[in-house]
Amino acid sequence: MTLENDLIVDFVNGAFGYRVRRSEGQGHSLARAVGLKPGMALNIVDATAGLGRDAFLLASLGAKVTLIERSKQMHDLLADGLTRAAAEGGLFAETVARMTLLHGDSCELLPELKPHVVYVDPMHPPRGSTALVKKQMRQVREIVGTDPDAEKLMQVAMETAENRVVLKWPLRAEPMQGIRKPSHQILGKTTRYDVFVKAKIT
Repeated sequence: MTLENDLIVDFVNGAFGYRVRRSEGQGHSLARAVGLKPGMALNIVDATAGLGRDAFLLASLGAKVTLIERSKQMHDLLADGLTRAAAEGGLFAETVARMTLLHGDSCELLPELKPHVVYVDPMHPPRGSTALVKKQMRQVREIVGTDPDAEKLMQVAMETAENRVVLKWPLRAEPMQGIRKPSHQILGKTTRYDVFVKAKIT
């Protein structure tokens, strides 16, 4: 059995589901990075959906989120996870109702979407501290591979986002080559958010 055979996208159970139920995303650094505030109707594109947790967290806080995944296998796993989350009802169903999952290349789809915010989390070396995180990242990497065109994606994101682009990047990694200096950064324990502001979010 290959690693990806037992990978399941689950938004309901475990620590992540608990955080969603407790609305713990309100003060999350990702919410601050994208500029999301209570009552704000923000249109966000997660251009590298992966396991979809960041997108789900943002949608649980009221944002409308479009997830783009170019791997058909990962897309199907996400679709299954969203279906099961919707069937849970309540907050989970409300969250899924604000999410749209697309299969395709973000570089091609972004110009048609023109979102307020584009969020980019390219594949980089897993830095999770738990065996579960490491295993899941290993499984995702087996499915989606690397993101050699991450610089191109960031350039397209800069051109198409109306208000800002947010890049999730390893905390101590050098800045991505070929793109301008971020407006500001929000630092976490192992990752950081490089925020590129184009216009004020109103």
